[in-house]
Amino acid sequence: MKWKTKAAAAVTGAVLLAGAGGVFAGMSINDTLEDTPRSASNADNQAEHIPQDSSEASEAGMEKIEQVYQMISEQYVEDVDEKQILEGALEGMVKELDDPHSAYMDQETAAEFSQSLESSFEGIGAEVSMVDDRVTIVSPFRDSPAEEAGLQPNDQILEVDGESTEGESLNETVLKIRGEKGSNVTLTVQRGSSDPFEVEVERDEIPVETVRSETKEQNGKTIGHLELTSFSESTAEEFEEHLNKLEEAGIDGLIIDVRGNPGGFLNSVEDIGDLIIPGGEPVVQIEDPNGETVRSISKLDETKDYPIVGLIDEGSVSASEILAAALKEAGGYDLVGETTYGKGTVQQSMQLGDGSELKLSMFKWLTSDGNWINEEGVEPTVEVKQPDYFYSAVLAPEEELKQESFGEQVKIAQQMLKGLGHDPGRTDGYFDEQTAEAAASFQAAEEGIEETGVIDEETVSRLNQKLLELIRDPENDKQLEKALELVSNQSS
Repeated sequence: MKWKTKAAAAVTGAVLLAGAGGVFAGMSINDTLEDTPRSASNADNQAEHIPQDSSEASEAGMEKIEQVYQMISEQYVEDVDEKQILEGALEGMVKELDDPHSAYMDQETAAEFSQSLESSFEGIGAEVSMVDDRVTIVSPFRDSPAEEAGLQPNDQILEVDGESTEGESLNETVLKIRGEKGSNVTLTVQRGSSDPFEVEVERDEIPVETVRSETKEQNGKTIGHLELTSFSESTAEEFEEHLNKLEEAGIDGLIIDVRGNPGGFLNSVEDIGDLIIPGGEPVVQIEDPNGETVRSISKLDETKDYPIVGLIDEGSVSASEILAAALKEAGGYDLVGETTYGKGTVQQSMQLGDGSELKLSMFKWLTSDGNWINEEGVEPTVEVKQPDYFYSAVLAPEEELKQESFGEQVKIAQQMLKGLGHDPGRTDGYFDEQTAEAAASFQAAEEGIEETGVIDEETVSRLNQKLLELIRDPENDKQLEKALELVSNQSS
């Protein structure tokens, strides 16, 4: 009997796209940068006319493009869609840059992109990019359907509803994945060297809630835990409100958590830097194509009288990395977790007058000390990995798993069982008697599942659900645990 699991009905589906897309900002095609990096990142700022640069394309080259266009439109053997030809030419120019963060967006795509910057959007909630010609998850949003479905940074999307993504642009794939709340999409995912697996997910409305905070007690100390889920236009204002409340509560230390944060507006992270980075220190440096650099200097009046620790992981991208690097280099604060994604460019989104837009990498950002972390990331001062089960793929076998079964899905099931306290004795992908005993032990602990030792569809769903609950339990968060320990020790 063959069947497809609804990768975690328990892991209630929904996944992907339309995040802030790293560090970028919007401006009109008739605008240009002013003299500071803050204006370079603010979509609301007015700017001057961009002069046409004749070096971008020679007159002869432009004539050649027009000549080819005329030949195709007038002499091609079949009828052609002239608009589609022009759109293809524009996409081709940007694709030739081989930059996953630059993109030409037609009217529909640009509208979707703009919607993603609003207070909410409908989709699955994850940041994606093009890596080695594959649409790849950069980071699922915190508490999003994407995260609940178990998708992780570096997961590659091979198919959307059975259609291959090979040869498609990033925006084309994004539009397929996005959709109305309540509708489903099936993604075929490649994780590392494992076999591809399917995840059916239900799209939902994704609120863009960018700041959360709470206090935690550690060794008699009150520690503020402030999470940043992305950097929208209002994030700095929200951050200040939450920070003030934590300080009014009398915190002895602060944890700033940017794990899984896909980035966003540059001006937001600059403004946050003014609140926590020691005054007079650079929060970030912006380098233009000519190598000219402008520094954004913190205006904080008094350095905080409590210790601060940052939390980072490979899903911390762009603006998140700016803040993390500033904490580490300008503030001298510890960073706990894993090396960040490594995106060191700044994009501008420029309107082209007909509803379409060009999102173009126009600057490098450098850390407080002048380092460019592109494709390298920001390293933690204290490296802490989560338990192995945090990195498990979603269990989605096409057939039930039983003794003598073998393969990647068996290996995933064994890792899950081990993480949930039912030791299979091995995690090499061979389903032996002890694995069956571990499966039976799990089934016996779960209400409503027959104790067979065979991993059937219901057992798969329950395993995915229980593992998700385990991962989301703060008691199992080793990175947060270490950060709390550091802050409490430093506040003594």
